[in-house]
Amino acid sequence: MRVLVADDHSLFRDGIVSLLQAAGFEVVGQVSDGEQAVEATRRLQPDLVLLDIAMPGMDGLETLRQIKGEWPQTKVVMLTVSDDDRHLFEAVRSGAEGYMLKNLTANEFLQLLQGLEQGEAAMTRRMAARLMKGMADMAQRPEQAAPSLTPRELELLQLVAEGLSNRAIGQRLSISENTVKYHMKHVLQKLGAQNRTEAVSIALRAGLIEQASS
Repeated sequence: MRVLVADDHSLFRDGIVSLLQAAGFEVVGQVSDGEQAVEATRRLQPDLVLLDIAMPGMDGLETLRQIKGEWPQTKVVMLTVSDDDRHLFEAVRSGAEGYMLKNLTANEFLQLLQGLEQGEAAMTRRMAARLMKGMADMAQRPEQAAPSLTPRELELLQLVAEGLSNRAIGQRLSISENTVKYHMKHVLQKLGAQNRTEAVSIALRAGLIEQASS
């Protein structure tokens, strides 16, 4: 399996690369942020991307969406310190094949990757149980009314779903980057979202915007 490693901590990244190589995996590249991960995936066409969530610039969840949008056949596993259920649910909703915490032992890590090669989800039983419980809880919640966004906010959010940066959105809509940030602030408030990725996910589920075409 050809693997790309994306993590902004070079010492951890080097350790993962050494572990993978010792186990017989072919590491085709390593990068330190989301934009580099997307570019490297385009250039190297790895079978698997190991992706951290908290990276500078474009975070791991937005990077995951872009990679899956362009190369749905590429497997992506989140390898992170984040034990936040929201990150777990969002990663799986966005197409991740696994979610692993960095406190795993080397043997656990390699066993989960071997399971991934056999079509299994790369996550511990405890993580899978949390995921199933969270999905069951969400299924029992009453449907909420779709939030009301202005046409401009919907237009902006659609461009976010297509992976455009604030600057690129401003250029597309002929408005300043500060105006884009102003609109996004209101979008996040209306949707009750913590970040752009969560806002896009909420809007997609509510049918407010369309899934970006690959």
